[in-house]
Amino acid sequence: MIQPSPKRCALPLFTFVFAALVAACGSNAPNAPANNPAPGQPSPAASQAVNNAPKAKLDLNTASEADILTIPGMTKRMVHEFEEYRPYQSIQQFRKEMGKYVSAAVIADYEKYVYVPISPNGSDAATIQQVPGLDATEAAALIAGRPYASTDAFLGKLAEKITPAELAIAKTYIR
Repeated sequence: MIQPSPKRCALPLFTFVFAALVAACGSNAPNAPANNPAPGQPSPAASQAVNNAPKAKLDLNTASEADILTIPGMTKRMVHEFEEYRPYQSIQQFRKEMGKYVSAAVIADYEKYVYVPISPNGSDAATIQQVPGLDATEAAALIAGRPYASTDAFLGKLAEKITPAELAIAKTYIR
């Protein structure tokens, strides 16, 4: 029996391994779409940063039916329920009233899109905690600092606890 020469076998094996590695690793070509978006298009990292940015929500006490219907999964019946209990004094009140109709998980989804206006000297911790980036301890500290002489005084204390972008949104939550 004739044994094949090791040199003849090495080249096809090397070629196969190299091709497998290239296929597994993908291309590092400078024009790959994932690395270079089309002109005028944001990079994937920029798009993700925009998607993670805090977003303004709808005021439960003033949002129109049309605005409320923009909430994913919203029905006209639930819009009626939202409007029936106005004005909301706290997010806890909203949760209690809507809990008569839908589960806590659905209410949590609604809260991604709506807020109850915040009164610097009157809102409970849960209502204040609607501010993006604010945790329960920080909300409690804001309550402990009451009374605030003005909305600006409250916003000054709030600014010590959240980012400028979050503060810009929080300003829209204050009544």
